[in-house]
Amino acid sequence: MSLSRFKLVFFSPQSSTQVILSHLFSKYPRNIGKIGNYEQCAFVTPGTGQFKPTYGSDPTIGSLEDRVEVLVLDTGGNEELKGAIRELKNVHPYEEVAYDVYRLENF
Repeated sequence: MSLSRFKLVFFSPQSSTQVILSHLFSKYPRNIGKIGNYEQCAFVTPGTGQFKPTYGSDPTIGSLEDRVEVLVLDTGGNEELKGAIRELKNVHPYEEVAYDVYRLENF
């Protein structure tokens, strides 16, 4: 069975980053953040986000954010990837979760 590899990138308040990562790592210990003989791998970069709430929004206010990158290994059908995104949305404090997914190629 061939694994598909994806990079999941998301943005979170610095105060929530470790909670989110711990949740994702515990839900998918063999599929998220696993690189060779290492587990719970992530790349976290601090930054400042910007947004302007519009009518009807309920923003979570935070000044400093983290840009978080984790590897997602998917066994087929993108089920682990879909599950990871679903869990990210469930545990994340933002009303609208900002995330990107990149398919990684094997060379």
